[in-house]
Amino acid sequence: MPDAMPDTAPPPPPQSPAKPRWTQDAALALVFLTRLPLPAIAPLSGSLNGPLAEGAAARAMGWFPLVGALVGLAGGAALALAAALNLPPLAGALLALAATVRLTGGLHEDGAADVADGFGGGRDTARKLEIMRDSRVGSYGVLALVFSVAIRAAALAALPVPVAVAALVAAGALSRCALTALALALPPARRDGLGAAQGRPAASTVLLALILGLAVAGAALWGIARLGADAVALPLAAVFLASLTAVWAMAALARRQIGGQTGDVFGAAQQLAEAAVLLTLAALAGGAR
Repeated sequence: MPDAMPDTAPPPPPQSPAKPRWTQDAALALVFLTRLPLPAIAPLSGSLNGPLAEGAAARAMGWFPLVGALVGLAGGAALALAAALNLPPLAGALLALAATVRLTGGLHEDGAADVADGFGGGRDTARKLEIMRDSRVGSYGVLALVFSVAIRAAALAALPVPVAVAALVAAGALSRCALTALALALPPARRDGLGAAQGRPAASTVLLALILGLAVAGAALWGIARLGADAVALPLAAVFLASLTAVWAMAALARRQIGGQTGDVFGAAQQLAEAAVLLTLAALAGGAR
């Protein structure tokens, strides 16, 4: 006769301890700003399945500068490889930008193109928002993309390779840390969409983003000064002011054009801020020669 079934059920398998909230917020920032596969991010977050905890999307903005630095580092690696292969500086700069676009999926470039089309072609707020949601790209959008890539590539090509690598890291961090201040300052322009869904960050989140952005950019530029590159004194205050000024200009324009922010406005602000940082570093490096 077979043995009777045991009265007690087998113990459940051990569960891994819950990840700290900050790691989940950082992982969510990676999901927002990059196209990294979820399996690569899951060890950091534990799990990103199911509904997001209240305020998680807004808190994730505090970690945007570190994601931006990662994107810039990827571009810097591509630029260094191009230099090692003796490619022309402009070719290396374009390959560096292509690497960043590959990592982000062109998220910010798409936003800049949509904003240019909407602000340039819309008659009123409703029409501007409608154009910005249209997946097609018009002449204003094409021109915005051309100038964005051309200006950033020209600035990078004018820098010595070690300085250009540091510039990409600093620009990636600073151009994203200022976005949190924009999200706090401007209300969403529409009730749905990315700008409304993520919510407005707390002042502590903005402070975290600013601290991280300044720390990363400062470390990158200090490292270049230690290497004794051509641009020895690259003041952090100048590039930080350049990024804030670019984002402030985008915020003022968005408030006047559509009354607030959208996900596309964030993308356009990031592109302006990155270009401003790279141009400022190119000007400083040129003046140091």
